[in-house]
Amino acid sequence: MAGIPHDHYEPGSKGEKWLHRRLPIVGLLYDTIMLPTPKNLNWMWIWGAVLTFCLALQIITGIVLAMHYTPHVDQAFASVEHIMRNVNGGHMLRYLHANGASLFFIAVYAHIFRGLYYGSYKEPREVTWIIGMLIYVLMMATAFMGYVLPWGQMSFWGATVITGLFGAVPFIGDALQTLLLGGPAVDNATLNRFFSLHYLLPFLIAGLVIVHIWAFHTTGNNNPTGVEVRRGSKEEAEKDTVPFWPYYIIKDVFALAVIMVIFFTVVGFMPNYLGHPDNYIEANPLATPAHIVPEWYFLPFYAILRAFTADVWVVQIVSFLTGGIIDAKFFGVLAMFGAILVMAIAPWLDTSSVRSARYRPMLKLWFAILVVDFILLMWLGAMPAEEPYASLSLIASAYWFAYFLVILPLLGVLEKPLPQPMTIEEDFNKKHPPKELDVSSSPTEVPAE
Repeated sequence: MAGIPHDHYEPGSKGEKWLHRRLPIVGLLYDTIMLPTPKNLNWMWIWGAVLTFCLALQIITGIVLAMHYTPHVDQAFASVEHIMRNVNGGHMLRYLHANGASLFFIAVYAHIFRGLYYGSYKEPREVTWIIGMLIYVLMMATAFMGYVLPWGQMSFWGATVITGLFGAVPFIGDALQTLLLGGPAVDNATLNRFFSLHYLLPFLIAGLVIVHIWAFHTTGNNNPTGVEVRRGSKEEAEKDTVPFWPYYIIKDVFALAVIMVIFFTVVGFMPNYLGHPDNYIEANPLATPAHIVPEWYFLPFYAILRAFTADVWVVQIVSFLTGGIIDAKFFGVLAMFGAILVMAIAPWLDTSSVRSARYRPMLKLWFAILVVDFILLMWLGAMPAEEPYASLSLIASAYWFAYFLVILPLLGVLEKPLPQPMTIEEDFNKKHPPKELDVSSSPTEVPAE
């Protein structure tokens, strides 16, 4: 494996040598598990393991649930109730799957914001970051399609609203929406399409996760200092790193155990806390809910989508310049997807030579506001599209774009970073000073009488 110098797998027995010459899978696993990892990683580096667990949980529970689900508008709702009432452990499987999606997004948001704070997107990890953002987009698509499958009121009307956004695309919108729906409206063809894609996409995500892991194993992990591991020799690298096994695997397992206690408490005692009660009402195309709300993990981008109305001057200017091609609805769609795009291109927007916000005092402040802004957008996405929520959504959306498009580029020029440690070893020893031998406690020689 390229990157940090370390000992590679050497097959011992004849069987190992035979297999290694034909398929070096054991060597690949060994190099992955024993990968030299920066010794100063903190607890924010546990989320990769949590995400891996969530992906496995969602695939396994999803496969079992698919065995009992019927993707037909006349039977979908009843088949979910059948799973809950008649399938052995069905209610637990469904609640694990539904709440597993929430844990998945909690972990991915923590993972993304950790990367933004510590500059994990900066050179040479741009490809790793882009792959991660692709995984995130596929997660959103998978979760949206999965939310439609129970065929409750929120499922049906959420699908109606979101698929209607594709109709806003100039010239090809109607054809694109019809292709997605399989007809002129959300119906049986839509449910079948969404079920097929919801089943398929997690395996595509799993493939991208393997590529993601391969990418950061090639470049090496980032760390809280943003300082690279020394690569001159194996001896120098060992001063900055420890093997992934057992040090970080044990740490990840411990963190995962703590999170699982909380997760299973939610699944066991409050499984519907993050859901919407209207989704326990069968879909009715003739009865529109008073307030259509997507799942909580979509709310920040839903708030951005709704923020840019025809009354906003930016929308009016863009609409005028494009001859009305980009109207308020399409502008909102562009803003929603643009909010994800600006995160994806952060490696090229951040002009600072320093990776970690630990040594960037101005960035720390603006990043803290960004986190508060994201939480505010999440709350606003659940509120009605009226004042004062509409104005607050517009302000919060403007800051989101300003952070990536204005603040990050300017800080690279204006900010004066704090001194960084020369090596990871220096940072580690500062926090964990090596124990010195206490000569005063050592046995002394007793003089002969």
